[in-house]
Amino acid sequence: MEAFYFLVFGALSAVVAALEFSKTSKDRITTTPAFNSFKNNYILVYSLMMAGDWLQGPYVYYLYTTYGYGKGDIGHLFIAGFGSSMLFGTIVGSLADKQGRKRACVTYCITYILSCITKHSPQYKILMVGRILGGIATSLLFSSFESWLVAEHNKRAFDQQWLSLTFSKAIFLGNGLVAILAGLFGNVLVDTLNLGPVSPFDAASCFLAIGMAIILSSWTENYGDASENKDLITQFKGAAVAIASDEKIALLGAIQSLFEGSMYTFVFLWTPALSPNSEEIPHGFIFATFMLSSMLGSSLASRLLARSSLKVESYMQIVFAVSAVCLFIPVLTSFLVTPSTEKGGGITFSGCIQLLGFCAFEACVGVFWPSIMKMRSQYIPEEARSTIMNFFRIPLNIFVCVVLYNVDSFPITVMFGMCSIFLFLATILQKRLSAVVEKSKPQDWTTHKEREMETAPLNA
Repeated sequence: MEAFYFLVFGALSAVVAALEFSKTSKDRITTTPAFNSFKNNYILVYSLMMAGDWLQGPYVYYLYTTYGYGKGDIGHLFIAGFGSSMLFGTIVGSLADKQGRKRACVTYCITYILSCITKHSPQYKILMVGRILGGIATSLLFSSFESWLVAEHNKRAFDQQWLSLTFSKAIFLGNGLVAILAGLFGNVLVDTLNLGPVSPFDAASCFLAIGMAIILSSWTENYGDASENKDLITQFKGAAVAIASDEKIALLGAIQSLFEGSMYTFVFLWTPALSPNSEEIPHGFIFATFMLSSMLGSSLASRLLARSSLKVESYMQIVFAVSAVCLFIPVLTSFLVTPSTEKGGGITFSGCIQLLGFCAFEACVGVFWPSIMKMRSQYIPEEARSTIMNFFRIPLNIFVCVVLYNVDSFPITVMFGMCSIFLFLATILQKRLSAVVEKSKPQDWTTHKEREMETAPLNA
């Protein structure tokens, strides 16, 4: 069965290479040297930030076990991370809009470096502080950098379509290639050089420090609403009113929470799904395969976003529907394929089918990120961008905390079925969003024509 892993990885590599090297003029966006310099600077910083994040991921759980903590204690640590992201995320998002997005990005670097430092201590309280700092950093990573990019892009008067190019390239490299390289580098540090499970966290701190130096030396500051008379409560109210008064923003927030909630649940479930009887599977290689699938998706997204005639609100309906089918595959195989009762061994036939479905889901994730970023840049008001984006993460973090707390209470097929239902709901909401967007355009056109007709007799 080892050949199966290489076959899947090789096939995905060939498809990604073909997509990248076969791009025509229709798939590329003509830009300016000034924009290319701006884009490359952001992608470099974003890749360094993601390297600092990806290096830690595979070793957090393992590090805690080496300190002698059991599954329950480790689960509480993870819940603390998501809980702090939920509690403090909206606060740091509002501060980013008011105090400056560049400052918030630097704060992310400092907070995450401090979180990495706490990993040197085996004391549970210190590790808990580290998880809380990590949760705050996660909120900054997924709001402040995007908010800075959109504001700076608009401030420099670049074409709006070029923004999608930056999004797709950042995801292709930062969430794809960098993730693969970070996994390999971490493996070298821990297994080849025998530097211990804390070494990837030290390496992450170095990448974060380099990225922070680039931010401090080359980025300018931008703000949301920097009004002196607006406190945090006022900003929260403004963000809540924006979500409640604009159906597009509310739909976008619900769609994001449903998809990302399913995605984070998948992160916890794919290992037991592929090895229900303790089958020996190459976790690192499978992770790299998933990231390659994500690269395939982001490469496809760059083609889709480059075509102005193709609306992101339309093709994302298909993406969410495919995602729902992919995460329903474990439920189907549990009924259609006779489960193996043999302990150990290699991956089963059912596992192979699920792995292919999971790769397809990761490709959908690769399409999702630049596409949701594009929609957020269109619909979320600039003055409260970071605040609203962190509001979107509140239901997501609640959902993940509930899943973590009850992960042993339900069969894995029930969990996957629940994720599939959430993704199906996201498909319905995306269809509604598309309808709302299309409905608003004819109304604007009709109103304009009516005004012309009303003023025509006067001009005559």
